[in-house]
Amino acid sequence: MNLADYRRAARAWLRDNAPSADSPDAGGVTHAKSFMAKLYDAGYSGITWPKRWGGQGLTEAEERAFAAEARDFTLPTYVFSIGLGMTGPTILDRGTDAQRERFIRPLLRGEEIWCQLFSEPGAGSDVAGLQTRAVRDGDTWIVNGQKVWTSVAHYADWGLLLTRTNVDVPKHKGLTMFVIDMHHPGVTVRPLKDMTGRANFNEVFFDNVPIPDEHRVGEVDDGWSVAVTTLLHERLSISAGVGMGGSKDHPASLAALRQSVDTSDPLVRDQLVELYIRSRALALFNQRLAQETEAGVFPGARGGAAKLLLAELTLFQADLATQLVGPESVLADHPLAQAISLAPGYALGGGTNEIMRNIVGERVLGLPPEPRVDKTVPFKDLKVGTQG
Repeated sequence: MNLADYRRAARAWLRDNAPSADSPDAGGVTHAKSFMAKLYDAGYSGITWPKRWGGQGLTEAEERAFAAEARDFTLPTYVFSIGLGMTGPTILDRGTDAQRERFIRPLLRGEEIWCQLFSEPGAGSDVAGLQTRAVRDGDTWIVNGQKVWTSVAHYADWGLLLTRTNVDVPKHKGLTMFVIDMHHPGVTVRPLKDMTGRANFNEVFFDNVPIPDEHRVGEVDDGWSVAVTTLLHERLSISAGVGMGGSKDHPASLAALRQSVDTSDPLVRDQLVELYIRSRALALFNQRLAQETEAGVFPGARGGAAKLLLAELTLFQADLATQLVGPESVLADHPLAQAISLAPGYALGGGTNEIMRNIVGERVLGLPPEPRVDKTVPFKDLKVGTQG
């Protein structure tokens, strides 16, 4: 099938199967899982993932074509975003064949939901300073600790967990990655509520949770390199959202704002043009990264630049929507309120804007790195986070 036919077929399928926003249980997890199963069976889940593990084995061109058509529809896939954009690709890149066989197909069919467990109360920007411990006991690891700012943890069946396994080496060299069963009784998930009363994130506690060694991803004490793989995928996945207005139906999209504000004002038109320019620039940059990936050139640190552009765009979009619509935009029942409250998260998830600027400066532009005094000091001798 050529690309034009593929795109027409995708649009026809979406037109017949994409749920309407007001359909029963449109926001429910059961509804989302049912849709993901249909999406998979139609060949539109895991478009570029290897056939051997349940993907479609197609190219970035088909994935971009489907994504372009999907922007005109509101798809209930949010709860699967961590698995599809971050943990699944990490398992494909760094997991064992047994792990790929066990986890990838159920993820793509929407049978299992994933979360990512990196940040901690004392380890946000400095993820390598984390303190959640995994202690080996034969063929099992016992985990104790806490994670925070975890999206969809209250729905998740599995989590990709970064732990401290060695305190006698520098902090980046004593980490190990695991897949953890989120339904184990030693795992407690609590919502983190913002000032609106919404809970877009969670905190997660681990109390003597056993993990079999077969669920270890990568080598012991080499978890940082696995985490870097996850973060690269996360930044590319986040940036591909192209701002709060990725869908034309989004309340903060350019199309929605044009309908709700006075566009006869030249200053308003200037601001909307600025929003369009920023959105289009990011979309083109993402397209270039996708084309390079298809050609076998992995974006690497430039994925951080895309993520930084997305975060800046989203904050600009939230500020603009608030300014143009007025104070009522932040009222609890206004369609924009949820989008505005989520906007700062884009500047934090996948690495803060400040961290992204450091990465771009050092690894893309070749600028001198900032001085680091902790890279050769054993973790047990550091005073970091709550350790001191």
